[in-house]
Amino acid sequence: MFFTGMVINIHSDHVLRNLRKPGENGYKIPRGGMFNYVSGANFFGEILEWWGFFVLCPSLPSLAFAVFTTCNIGPRALQHHRWYIQKFDDYPKNRKAVIPFML
Repeated sequence: MFFTGMVINIHSDHVLRNLRKPGENGYKIPRGGMFNYVSGANFFGEILEWWGFFVLCPSLPSLAFAVFTTCNIGPRALQHHRWYIQKFDDYPKNRKAVIPFML
């Protein structure tokens, strides 16, 4: 779970970094990987990482970190999702905010 989240997070950050070529302006819809399912694929990966860390090393601090990460990043993902929907008329209608097929 931890390593799956890490791979999703790294790949999603790579997709975001390469959305625009040097010198390009404007916004683009991220596509590929988990971005086919959620607007905040990088956020989903990070949340999955820290819940995976809790599963690997169960303790009160690791649980607190997983909960805090979810509570901190989850609303940001929802905000980004709403922004994409408002910004792009052709934004994929079936794409969720942060949890594939759910939220």
